[in-house]
Amino acid sequence: METNDPSEIPPNGLTSPSQKEAPGPEHREPPPSEADPIDEILRPRSTLYKGSLEPLQEHYVPPRLLHRDEEIRRVLMVLRPALQGEIPSTLLMYGKVGTGKTAVVTQVQKELSRRVTLEHPVTFLGVNCANVDRNYALLQSLGNGLVELLPGEETIPTGWSQDRAYRTLCSLADKRGGILLIILDEIDKLAGTEALYLLAQMNRDLKRARVSMVGISNDLKFTEHLDARVRSRLSQESIIFPPYNQAQLRDILKERAKEVFQEEALDPDVLDRCAFYASQENGDARRALALLRLAAQITDRSHGQQVRAEHVVQAKNTLELDLIVECVKTLAPHCKMLLWVVISGYERRRAGVTMGEAVKSYESVCHQLGISPLVARTLADYVSELETLGLVHAEIFSGGRRGRTRLITSAVPSHETLRALEEDPLLRPLSQQRTYGQTSLFRFDGQNPGRGASPG
Repeated sequence: METNDPSEIPPNGLTSPSQKEAPGPEHREPPPSEADPIDEILRPRSTLYKGSLEPLQEHYVPPRLLHRDEEIRRVLMVLRPALQGEIPSTLLMYGKVGTGKTAVVTQVQKELSRRVTLEHPVTFLGVNCANVDRNYALLQSLGNGLVELLPGEETIPTGWSQDRAYRTLCSLADKRGGILLIILDEIDKLAGTEALYLLAQMNRDLKRARVSMVGISNDLKFTEHLDARVRSRLSQESIIFPPYNQAQLRDILKERAKEVFQEEALDPDVLDRCAFYASQENGDARRALALLRLAAQITDRSHGQQVRAEHVVQAKNTLELDLIVECVKTLAPHCKMLLWVVISGYERRRAGVTMGEAVKSYESVCHQLGISPLVARTLADYVSELETLGLVHAEIFSGGRRGRTRLITSAVPSHETLRALEEDPLLRPLSQQRTYGQTSLFRFDGQNPGRGASPG
């Protein structure tokens, strides 16, 4: 009897296993009742989604940006002279992460590109300075961006002098002609100001082309650190992007969710919960989208049929832990040791540890690891740094006759943070001591139990 089930039709016209002789024990097929765990993991996506998850990604730019009409209008007003062949003012855009700066520039670029004429050509060159943060690399990247638009031109290699790279960039710009709008995202990440100075005075060295810059920064005080010559050329126009409030974030999430989820896939409280959490963190739209995306993925992995508020809470905890782990990895070695001491002490005594106790325990750790300890003043600076990063709380504590000191408590999940710290090869021996239950490094009585201290 023939079958109409495509899954039973063998590939390449070969006979199916049922038509062959029974295989030997070493080739025996698993019983149909046994579920393949790999198939279970790689099953088709759940019925939560009706479309791609891309609208929930931070790089996605929707056809219409909600609650940024005024900012789009102002950027268009600054850059519109380019459409008449005139040089726009240099524009700096400020705002915290997730306030729509890059998305607005992308939207403006689309609107201007649709209206460019052959008589007045406009070329957009974009560079993220977080990835290209050196003076030479910036000039090289801009030049090679023009090479892609000029067939037959050779790329700028690594190894030229900076002056030669700049002269080649000018030559390529003149060959392209028209107005060049250079968009420098995360401009505050650029190491040094030489390239900015060269770009700012580039119009003096051009013959057929003209250049203007758009800088995007999360640092409102970015220009204060610049050379006066560069600052005077960059500070022509500026726009500050305010953070999104909770209602605006909910509108953004609702608009994106329409493209991604089925009608009943989201509990009514989910969007409000994501918007609330993100509004408490500087109105970051990227954070709100990440919460919704991860909450949906958590629901999908657990075979849930609806994203609920508890999934958002799980997503929030996961994202916060990821941030903590990444932050911990960037700390200086001695700062990591001090944080390890504080968290370990907090685990042992929830009241926290004083600055003096932390210093003595830190010195004990240094002794056991064979490292020279830093002075107490440097450690006090490290405590301030850890508090700024949100990893510890440090409050002024009155010790009576002993005077005032700082009481330090942990502000992060202890187990996960200790594990992240102990991934550093320098601190790995501390992990073994915790595993074997040794408490010598957890003592905060000012004595080293390994050197004859009385038991406490």
